[in-house]
Amino acid sequence: MQAPLPTSARPRLTPRARWDNFQRRYAPYIFISPFFILFAIFGLFPIVFSLYLAFHSWQPAAGLGDMKLVGWRNFTDNLTDPTFWQSLRNTIVIGLESGIPQHLIAIPLAFAIHMGLRRMQGILTALYFAPYITSVVAITVIFFTLFSWQYGVVNAVLTSLHNLPVIGGLFPEEKINWLGNRNFVQPAVATVVVWRYVGWNVVLYLSGLQSIPKDLYEAASVDGATTWQQFRFITLPLLRPIMFVAVTLTLIGNLQLFEEPYILTGDSGGIGNMGLTTVMYMYRTYNFYGDAGLAAAMSWLLFIVIGVLTLVNNRIFGRSGLARAD
Repeated sequence: MQAPLPTSARPRLTPRARWDNFQRRYAPYIFISPFFILFAIFGLFPIVFSLYLAFHSWQPAAGLGDMKLVGWRNFTDNLTDPTFWQSLRNTIVIGLESGIPQHLIAIPLAFAIHMGLRRMQGILTALYFAPYITSVVAITVIFFTLFSWQYGVVNAVLTSLHNLPVIGGLFPEEKINWLGNRNFVQPAVATVVVWRYVGWNVVLYLSGLQSIPKDLYEAASVDGATTWQQFRFITLPLLRPIMFVAVTLTLIGNLQLFEEPYILTGDSGGIGNMGLTTVMYMYRTYNFYGDAGLAAAMSWLLFIVIGVLTLVNNRIFGRSGLARAD
């Protein structure tokens, strides 16, 4: 066996060869490092710090030196706070009132666009998607005007419909104080959320519909299946994986509602705190009460709720949906 060459006898790499070797080894890591650096600063650090902060009492105005370890007290204070439970209940109710209609509207709408309006699919998709990319502040301010008690368009239309024969009794005779009546605050907020996110779900369901083989619809048509039967027995079962994704995104988004209820009801949450969501209460706890630790603990409690509901959604749509789709 030939002995290895001594170090002095090995060929020396040229600067060009050393540079090429460096590029092969380290260039990919250098190019991807900005993402990880930014993620560590703006993503990972806030998560870790908020968890650390949840076990401390701290008022930011007093500086880091004022931070005191309190253990689980912030969590127990939140769990024994009636306003926290009301905000969580409001969040879930508004989430259901806005989440369910989103999908009940988006699925048939996407099916109609996919099956009967293919030539206009691009234009219609852009129109329905426009509210999602429009400023949420602008949208909510417009709806705030529409829901105005005295001069709002919604009340003007409803009271005028009351004068119609036969069906007039279905509509109110008096103007409704949408944002000043505890029975209508949550439906008003949910209406804004539905209008904004229906287009987003339409796009998701259209992407799922385009992945369904056309042969299935053609075979069903040959067998005499109606449009409703095709929708029920072909479209819905094969859309279950996309439904799982769409419902999960809706669930996560609706449990973090802030802008719409905040603009419509103010930082007070409206009459009787009926528009106060958990994120709004978290914001109030931090900005008005100055208790960053209590707000951080509240955020982790909300995270647990979102995680549990996401797991439930996974049990309903995830595995069964993928199995049925296969």
